Amino acid sequence: MKAIVHRETGGPDVLRFVDRAVPEPAAGEVRVRVAVSGVNPTDWQARSGAHPGRWDEATPHLDGAGVIDAVGEGVDRNRIGSRVWLFMAAAGRPTGTAAEFTVVPADRALPLPDEAGFDIGASLGVPALTAHRALSVAEDGPSRLGPGALDGKVVLAAGGAGAVGHAVIQLARWAGARVVATVSGPAKARLATAAGAHHVVNYREGDPAAGIRAIAPDGVDIVAEVALGANLALDLAVLRPRGTISAYANDGGKPVGLDTLRAMVLNARFQFLVLYTAGPQARAAAVEDVATALRDGALPVGEEHGLPLVRFPLDRTADAHRAVESGAVGKVLVDVAP
Repeated sequence: MKAIVHRETGGPDVLRFVDRAVPEPAAGEVRVRVAVSGVNPTDWQARSGAHPGRWDEATPHLDGAGVIDAVGEGVDRNRIGSRVWLFMAAAGRPTGTAAEFTVVPADRALPLPDEAGFDIGASLGVPALTAHRALSVAEDGPSRLGPGALDGKVVLAAGGAGAVGHAVIQLARWAGARVVATVSGPAKARLATAAGAHHVVNYREGDPAAGIRAIAPDGVDIVAEVALGANLALDLAVLRPRGTISAYANDGGKPVGLDTLRAMVLNARFQFLVLYTAGPQARAAAVEDVATALRDGALPVGEEHGLPLVRFPLDRTADAHRAVESGAVGKVLVDVAP
């Protein structure tokens, strides 16, 4: 089979396009013929050494979609031939989705409805599960998502044109929230609106805090934050008492300067999150709720749905990583199968 591997950490040039034997699933595993592989920032961070592995050779990428073509001992053989979406494929393992075949624990391969294409399946994983975590940790909010779970709540999706921001908008709206997205310009405003945001605020123009307060006079219940250092002052200015700031990234790397008195007076909750250490119960709840939203048709992708798809063939996976590292707008996908 054709696969992408790296034997050392570093820049995109460490990735190699090689031939490898088709892997066999062990007990409790399934083998998936990968159709589309999704690329996330955590993939290039792992490749660069931010998340050290312990293997002589590894295939990258956590997310993907394809068809189960073999199962290991203890797995229902009726799953063979099933379309699936994959999450955390390369977490704690050397077998990611940047290959024609991959093997994963059976519970990391979820049914992909017939009406959902492989592009949707490969775009879920990290973005959707992260978005779920961001929306389900508020003191006064639900721990599970579903229609009506966020009725009466106001959610602020910082960076609403990004992959996680896009999933935050979609899941929050599916759960009944009123959604405000912040963006940096008109093109991204159009994407956030297409994703389903009720209101869009350009944080580079005028007084964004006043703009958000005009929409939500009592303040925002949950902020899903992608750039905490840059946006914390704005977040605290629009957060309601006992509101939650869920920080899943600090894009730009600006140091976080906290107005502790303001945060204390608000009884603000800060939730820092990453899927690896979220815990099995939180991940299982997220997977179940995202699967329900998927069946409900709440998670479409493509430019018309607010998430442009940026595609590369498998042998150009290094270019896909460069695109993600350089901040490509939309979801970067690698086409594995024709």
